[in-house]
Amino acid sequence: MSKSSSKSQPSRWMQKLSQEKKNKLKKEQNLQQKMQKTAKDTKVSKGSQMLPGTSHKTISTIAKKTAPSKKKTKNRVKLSDEIRTAVSSTSATVVKTAALSQKVSKRNTNRLINVTLNEEGSTNSITETEGRANALAEAEELEKRLNEQLREWSSSNTTHITEALQDNGTYAAEIQQSIHSYLEACVFVGDTDRAHHFLLSQHRVMSRRKHLNTDIYNIMMRVWAKKGTLNHIGRIFILLEEAGLKPNVGSYCAALECMGRNPSCSPRVITRCLNQMEEDGVSVDDLFSQCLFRQDERDMVLNAIHVVQPEYQPNVNPDGEQQYPSLVKDFYTQRVEHRYPKLHFTKQQLQERFHQQLSMEEVCTVTIDSVEVSKPVTENMEKMRKLLSELRAHWHKTLLQALRENKMILANTNSKDYRLNLYPYLCLLDDSDYVDIMVQSVANMPPSGESLKILARDLGSRVYTKYSVRQKQQNHMVQKMTNIYSSYINILAKDTKAYSVLPREHWNELEAENMVGPTLRGTETNWPYIVTLELGTYLVDLMVKNLKINSDILNPAFDRKLIPILYHMYTFRSTRQVGFIKPHPILTQMQQDAMETKLTFDSYVIPMLCPPVPWTSVKFGSYLLTPTKLMRTVDGATQHETLLERSQNLQPVMDSLNQLGNCAWKVNKPLLGIIISIFNDKGSDKLDIPPPMSEAPKIPNFNPQDPSYTPSEKAQMKREVVVAKKKCGEMHSLRMDALYKLSIANYMRDEVFWFPHSMDFRGRTYPCPPYFNHLGSDVTRAILLFAEGKPLGPKGLDWLKIHLVNLTGLKKRSSLQERLEYANSIMEDILDSADNPLNGRSWWMNADEPWQALACSMEIANAVRSPDPEQFISHFPVHQDGSCNGLQHYAALGRDVIGATSVNLMPCDLPQDVYSGVAQQVEELRAQDAEKGLKIAQVLEGFISRKVVKQTVMTVVYGVTRYGGRLQIEKRLKEIDDFPKEYVWDASHYLVRLVFSGLKEMFTGTREIQDWLTESARLISKSGHTVEWVTPLGLPIIQPYHRKRNQVLKSTMQHINLQISHDTKERPDTVKQKNAFPPNFIHSLDSTHMMLTSLHCHSAGLTFVSVHDCYWTHALTVDTMNKICREQFVALHSQPILQDLSTILLRKYCHELSSACTGDFDLELVKDSTYFFS
Repeated sequence: MSKSSSKSQPSRWMQKLSQEKKNKLKKEQNLQQKMQKTAKDTKVSKGSQMLPGTSHKTISTIAKKTAPSKKKTKNRVKLSDEIRTAVSSTSATVVKTAALSQKVSKRNTNRLINVTLNEEGSTNSITETEGRANALAEAEELEKRLNEQLREWSSSNTTHITEALQDNGTYAAEIQQSIHSYLEACVFVGDTDRAHHFLLSQHRVMSRRKHLNTDIYNIMMRVWAKKGTLNHIGRIFILLEEAGLKPNVGSYCAALECMGRNPSCSPRVITRCLNQMEEDGVSVDDLFSQCLFRQDERDMVLNAIHVVQPEYQPNVNPDGEQQYPSLVKDFYTQRVEHRYPKLHFTKQQLQERFHQQLSMEEVCTVTIDSVEVSKPVTENMEKMRKLLSELRAHWHKTLLQALRENKMILANTNSKDYRLNLYPYLCLLDDSDYVDIMVQSVANMPPSGESLKILARDLGSRVYTKYSVRQKQQNHMVQKMTNIYSSYINILAKDTKAYSVLPREHWNELEAENMVGPTLRGTETNWPYIVTLELGTYLVDLMVKNLKINSDILNPAFDRKLIPILYHMYTFRSTRQVGFIKPHPILTQMQQDAMETKLTFDSYVIPMLCPPVPWTSVKFGSYLLTPTKLMRTVDGATQHETLLERSQNLQPVMDSLNQLGNCAWKVNKPLLGIIISIFNDKGSDKLDIPPPMSEAPKIPNFNPQDPSYTPSEKAQMKREVVVAKKKCGEMHSLRMDALYKLSIANYMRDEVFWFPHSMDFRGRTYPCPPYFNHLGSDVTRAILLFAEGKPLGPKGLDWLKIHLVNLTGLKKRSSLQERLEYANSIMEDILDSADNPLNGRSWWMNADEPWQALACSMEIANAVRSPDPEQFISHFPVHQDGSCNGLQHYAALGRDVIGATSVNLMPCDLPQDVYSGVAQQVEELRAQDAEKGLKIAQVLEGFISRKVVKQTVMTVVYGVTRYGGRLQIEKRLKEIDDFPKEYVWDASHYLVRLVFSGLKEMFTGTREIQDWLTESARLISKSGHTVEWVTPLGLPIIQPYHRKRNQVLKSTMQHINLQISHDTKERPDTVKQKNAFPPNFIHSLDSTHMMLTSLHCHSAGLTFVSVHDCYWTHALTVDTMNKICREQFVALHSQPILQDLSTILLRKYCHELSSACTGDFDLELVKDSTYFFS
């Protein structure tokens, strides 16, 4: 076909279409004239938009009876396809609109739409007629622009909205989430037209319509419900019918809300709506138990129902009692004597703390003093601080102007432009909020720069967090949160009555009593990772293009010109080229010289000033307003959340997280002062206090073009430059990490605070604040004390002394009594350390955990010097650590007597040290090989110790490979100064083989179970499934390891290649699935044991927190915690764990699977094992 005929064909088609439309319009106008008088009495909203769904005739794009030639038909189909691929809100194809109209008009005359569109006879007819006229007039306008649009489509190479969503590797769930978040953003900013047109553009094209679900249509129903326009809601019901979707509880909720807002709504309409609901299997109670209400939506729905059912009251818990896992059934059903522990705060004090926390989260950021503020201010520091302050004010203005200009361009860009997709996301906040986020990111950028992907993700996430908070404010959730929290703290306040319920149960009761207003849980829409990244990249691009500085700002001798402060460059990570944003050296120098005294953090980085909101559902808990996930996952992974939402037995898991989060903390102020003084001096490598950058090695300066250097000298100097730069980068990273932790601790030094908790996909728990928490390093742990103090009691002082010896790393193979005697023998050193930590004998500095040892020494000194040590109020956490906990679980699973003895499941007079046992076995094998003349065995004589093999032994149970084990041993050998470095490679190869063979002999049962788990995972993944299981506490777990697919994010800066390894549409990664299953399964068991211990400790009135398999409590209650810990381990492993797992795997995946053999170890012996946790 010639080019000319190709161009003329659409023109002829358009002429025919236009003529037929005009004929139709004349008929409609005649009908309209007949009803003109009635129309004058009826007020019709001027700007209402006619949705597709009118009953005018369809004009098909395919051949009719008078079909043109095959050539022409083919060309028309191509035109139709081209139209389908375009995204246009206001210029969608008239053909699809008309086709939709005819189909819908013939369907389902008994559906709700008949009620909504025919409520008031003549008035409705006028609205229908006028609507048709509006739609046809709109079609005329569209036709005028169609040819121009077609020309643009053929020449344009921009990416369209839906094309961006329909990237080859993006699947339905991600596309639905993208559409959902886009529409929500449009509605939030009040751009109803944009949302309306976007939904229509998706609906009109079959290839895009298949990605829509009922919840997406419901977004627009909510909009029309707020406006009280029932006819628009009726038309959305038509779209649902056309899309082959059924209205759900949210759809009927919107319809009833609209009826409730309209005082003149006929009871007959409401009754028919309720009848239709019943036909679709939706009860009235379902509306109030399943819908997520915003603002006054619930009240309006109830208004509508009360019109026809005046006595109706919602029943929000129709399902009755919950079903609990057998492990905790007694815990939940036999609580007659249980009283929830109180905090040492009055209700008034807790309310004041709540309002402080609420204010902090509403702002979303916190600015605090840096611990470097105490340094004397030099003239140069003052100068640099002033310069930076002036520059930031200038950058703020520049970015504000640039953002507004770019938004104007995006707002006026043709709707098919790819970047239009971002416009609503750039209107969610005030312009100054976006600018503040960008300027803050410049201040926090490391001198070595940051990956574009990471920087963009952080910027996008900050925007999302602020948007979520604004949503909650707009939806009137803050006031309701305030009311419920005010009543909730009765369970915690010391001046209120005792409660037998748990925090989660109490909160649920309060919500049930306060049903008026919005729903608190799960109302925000998560953004897809790609949207977060794209928005962040856009902001980074603005920064790179607009932030500039004078080149002579530090050196007037230079020529003055404006230079960017940020550079977009590329670097290699392994074999991949990665986009990087790097600050200009001038900016870095100014920041280092200024040593600024203020640090700005996101509010969630700071520990909470009040007890966290209890987790009551997958989407609600922890912070007051800041969005938080119950289960932290890889960016973009959704399968975990889907699995959790389906689960009905998460109560024990949530209750355990709530118990951990309700532990109140305070800062050890004397110790913090000592640490800050060393930090502000020159740091200390020995004490793990990073030195300042002034102590960093100078990067060598040399000219590679200098002919005086030989090639080998140049190569050597290049290596020195690389090493120096790497060292500087590491030092800066460590220094800033320590600065953040110490500054936050100093900010909280006079406060009591709380750490809300979440978990990973295996169930292991973590505090939400990322820097300062009890999972941190020795320095951070030493700074933390329980806010609640308890008397030491008769054995508390002994436990403090034993704990101190444990922290030194000495006497690991000694009994508790021997450790206590050792502590008493060195009491002079302990007291000296407490009195003169920096100028005394410094005994504490040689401990494995020096800062915790010093803190414990201070606590012991205060206790022994008190009038009555038994009555001394101690806030100090005493730790009880599992003895190679992973192997303990394996030994218990396999009832392996030898393995159980090695890891202290069996009662013994002295602790069994599995690491020393393996080291001894390896040494015996080495000696045999040395006698046979093996060179490497002879070289290793005297170098095999517990420390060399410990990490490998510890991680074998968690799936470390021989390669990984060799690297661990290599690192330990390099730390030994006397070991010949030329033999490190051969020695690590040799030792890892001996360690693995030694473990196989010692833990035969463990190896068999590990092999069984590995083989099961291999068979499951080979069959095309991912491995899933459920923990004994009812937590569903899925391994998110799939084959990688690449997804390209196209931006003006660069194309970012995303390697997605969690896409459920891809086949499982067999290697990762099988290697990860054994360690992940064991991690899920150790988390279950911790949660059980947590629940029962709080039930017994203990303060309890954990660092995975290390349990903390007061010295007074160590014995009680030890008893509970052992009882719950026995209870856990008394369950048929392997049999249940085998049953689940067989039922879900296959019909034949081998089973693991077990031994005859008696689990009850664990209860009497002193060194099980010690």
